[in-house]
Amino acid sequence: MAKRSKEEITELLAEVTDGKYAELKATNERLLKRIDKLKDKNADMMEAVYRAVKDGILSLDLPPIKPPPKSRKTAGEEICVPLLSDIQLAKTTPTYDTATAEERVVQYAHKISELARLQRQSHPVKKAAVLCLGDIVEGELIFPGQSHLIDASLYRQVTVDGPRILHKFFSILLSEFEEVDVYWVIGNHGALGGRSRRDYNPETNADRMLGKILETMFANEPRIKFIVPDGGNERNWYLVADLGLKAKFMCFHGDQIRGHAGIPWYGYNKKILGWKSLAANGLMENFTHAVCGHYHTPTTMYINDTRVWVNGSTESYNTFAQEQLASMGRPSQFCLFVKPNKGVTAEYLVNLEETNE
Repeated sequence: MAKRSKEEITELLAEVTDGKYAELKATNERLLKRIDKLKDKNADMMEAVYRAVKDGILSLDLPPIKPPPKSRKTAGEEICVPLLSDIQLAKTTPTYDTATAEERVVQYAHKISELARLQRQSHPVKKAAVLCLGDIVEGELIFPGQSHLIDASLYRQVTVDGPRILHKFFSILLSEFEEVDVYWVIGNHGALGGRSRRDYNPETNADRMLGKILETMFANEPRIKFIVPDGGNERNWYLVADLGLKAKFMCFHGDQIRGHAGIPWYGYNKKILGWKSLAANGLMENFTHAVCGHYHTPTTMYINDTRVWVNGSTESYNTFAQEQLASMGRPSQFCLFVKPNKGVTAEYLVNLEETNE
């Protein structure tokens, strides 16, 4: 085929008719209007959700939470650091639903309290720093047919069941600890719009909304503080929980780590080393440890001098772990204890399969 000259190409381009150009322009304008309409729907939905939640919270008569007796001991003080992730609230399987999730979340709060009392035999434990790592809600329309696999709409997950269940969880902790800090990051199941979520503002996430709702619910309780980063028109997917010189926890959900079969060890290695390099060059906050969820199978690893914990799920025998990892992570969550200037001093994998007696 003969190579066309620059002049011939210019002539061919010039032959494009005004009508075709106008048709292309009109199509583009229609697409832009459709995107704007989707964004308007998103804004209307968000406003409706917040209005409903605000009205609901104002109508609640939340009882005061009795604080624990104050401890005068300070030597060797530890901080309790429970990880909370992958509740997948509203997901249904033959052995899991919203009622089961509530039972296990409340059970977890009581077990955290028991572990704190155990640790207090050696050291004072006055404070809890809860690291919430995303996928607290199951979401809706994340994948085709999901609406048939949930027992509550996303609206109920975010404004009714989620606030009720987690209010119980944090109230139990406030009865055990003098102070509770909650560090909150978002998960992939909180994304709105399913496959069309690219049409939504990147900061729009149901996990983030739930965190903000809980912050409002506890607004009159000075002993609890929520750190829920605003998106700022970005996904804003991580934060560093700075609990001390040797206890800086990089918190992220885990969907940032790509893998094909089993726990993606190489993916963790690549990401953690990359983030540590960015931190060393002042491009993100420095951290000494990393925690995440997403894979529903609890595990821990060292990447050079950085300890990483991958949290479990409250779900029973989840199919995600079975299909993607060829494993069966039973319902469990990690609970750590740290000394600010020494790092992690104790760790527990809390089994949530048994019932309280």
